[in-house]
Amino acid sequence: MDFNLKDFNLDTNLLVSILTSILQVILILFISGIVIAVAKKLITRFFDGRKESKFNRMDGAKADTLASTAKSVAKYVIYFIAAISILEVFGVDTKGIIAAAGIGAIAIGFAAQNLVEDIITGFFILFEDQFSVGDYIAVGGIDGTVEELGLRITKIRGFDGSLNIIPNRQIEIVTNKIRGNMRAKVDVGIAYEEDVDRAMSVINKIAEEYKGENEDIIEGPTVLGVSNLGSSDVVISIVAKTKPMSQWGVERELRRRIKNTFDKENIEIPYQKQVIYNKKED
Repeated sequence: MDFNLKDFNLDTNLLVSILTSILQVILILFISGIVIAVAKKLITRFFDGRKESKFNRMDGAKADTLASTAKSVAKYVIYFIAAISILEVFGVDTKGIIAAAGIGAIAIGFAAQNLVEDIITGFFILFEDQFSVGDYIAVGGIDGTVEELGLRITKIRGFDGSLNIIPNRQIEIVTNKIRGNMRAKVDVGIAYEEDVDRAMSVINKIAEEYKGENEDIIEGPTVLGVSNLGSSDVVISIVAKTKPMSQWGVERELRRRIKNTFDKENIEIPYQKQVIYNKKED
């Protein structure tokens, strides 16, 4: 068997070249990961400082939203630089790629219209301040708290813990349930045999006591009066204005207090009853 030293040197050089390229790619990816982590920390520190700054203080929700968007932009930019560096490792002429970036952007725009639309919509959502991280919103039948507002997607955490990931282009009609005071409404049904004026007087007393105990109540609770004459009950409505996200707790507590007080005052709340007759034959 003939042994060619030149072939051996060639194979060795090729192996060394491949291993060197692999190590360079691993090093690029490692450095990119570190840079992304550092960039995220710096962005977080910057916006945390803006929230606590005595001068030009930024709203907390808006600062969190801008921080989330800035992190997304930084991540994509670093990924792009890393990809260019990896291509250079394998001998690809990246100058031509960068020079053709303008034309490529147009081509990508046509090929990835949904992505472009997501990004544009994300910018409009951000700069128009439609909602921010931490806001409770409803979008397309999904409601929950905004956890992340990125350039491409928005993440909403529902009350059941589910995480809803929505492309920004699908966000058309948004209901923001945390901007301004919220309304708490409770409907209470009493039997037709009861004295309506007496029931309203009892509810008014409950409302006055509860208002003094709960700092989340901005206005009310106010007894509006009889709102409906049902098939088996007279419905009395109570409304109040509360701080955002406090309306449900106020409604629950009002119902509890009204039920307990009605029991003490012997005011009947009608409910369905089932009567069973036993027929006896002689």
